[in-house]
Amino acid sequence: MAEKTRRQIIKRSAAAAAAMVVAPGLLAQAAPVRVGYALARTGPWAGGAQLSQEPNYLLWAEQQNAAGGLNVKGVVRRIELLGVDDHSDAEVCARAYEKLMYRDQVDLVLAPWGSNANSAVAPVANYYGYPLLAPTATSRHLVELKLPYLFLLLQQPKLMCNALVDMLKANGVKTMAVIYVDDLFGVENYAALKVAMHDSGITLVEEKSFPADVKDLSPILRAIKDKNPDAFVGLTYPSDTLLASRQAKEQGLNPKFFFTSVGTAFQLYKNVMTPAGAEGVLGMGSWNSKTSLSAEAYFNAHAKRFAGKEPDRWASGHCWAGLEILTAAVARHGLDRKAIRNYVAGNTHKTIIGDIRFTGSENTATPGSVSQWQHGEFEVVWPQRMATARLNPRKPDWK
Repeated sequence: MAEKTRRQIIKRSAAAAAAMVVAPGLLAQAAPVRVGYALARTGPWAGGAQLSQEPNYLLWAEQQNAAGGLNVKGVVRRIELLGVDDHSDAEVCARAYEKLMYRDQVDLVLAPWGSNANSAVAPVANYYGYPLLAPTATSRHLVELKLPYLFLLLQQPKLMCNALVDMLKANGVKTMAVIYVDDLFGVENYAALKVAMHDSGITLVEEKSFPADVKDLSPILRAIKDKNPDAFVGLTYPSDTLLASRQAKEQGLNPKFFFTSVGTAFQLYKNVMTPAGAEGVLGMGSWNSKTSLSAEAYFNAHAKRFAGKEPDRWASGHCWAGLEILTAAVARHGLDRKAIRNYVAGNTHKTIIGDIRFTGSENTATPGSVSQWQHGEFEVVWPQRMATARLNPRKPDWK
């Protein structure tokens, strides 16, 4: 064998050996970021979860991967989502997260849907040291747990109910009727509403709770109609919101102010009620595509990706804002979950819905707000400093 040929073979062999030594490190860098979550694909929570959260999780991962992957402290790595159906069961949900964190040892987790599921999961995430940015939990109880790894993106009951009562008081409301779902969300928001009404000059003429699986609200609504309140407030979940609205229309219950909560901000609401039927209905909302240029870009990307299905005008925006915060945290601190937690807790974050900053677990930068369906758009109408349209102070007749 010629000496030159022998030297070439030795060089090639050495290069191959070096590549074998380097390859494991390269493979480790290229390993996907495993992101786990559990939320409802079936059961009564599925309507909200499949609108306000899972589409956003999918869109986020797709956008990041289309750009090469998630920036993990300067190293771009693809996202691998591990999603589980919790069947609308808080205990199933908590067990799923424990498996994701303890057995599967995912890199990051995304939050489940609703106050009940987050109440079950938050202590688990805190125990294992996983930051949990929850976009659909409204619970003073969760705030008071003081879990350092929990961050609640939505405005909490006190802020939302104060905004609602301020708006009603400013527009001459003297009497109000309230119904509320008998679970954590309904009970906590009802309690906050009662506190907000103190010294407001508004009299509560009816207050009724109902079970989460209610199929008929007409007897309650008929009794409320007889009392002719200036305002009706339903602290309701999506299915209850549609039920209350349809049956109020059937009963002819049409006060000056008609407010229902979770689900009113959904495109589904105006589709079911029709834009004319939804006109003037109030609910929990905090943004729309007019809120910012980035909100408009997100809205359009969501509608394009999901064949015209629009994000809801409350929790969807907060969900995307949470993903923006998490993305920025990982870019700066990698997958060090304690460092991510400290970044989220210690900074004011620029998002599609505006500034977000946490005091403990609570987002205290986003004010309480009220929105209203007007001409096919769910407009923010209160407080005026964040409004996208003026309040219509008299709901038109049901169409």
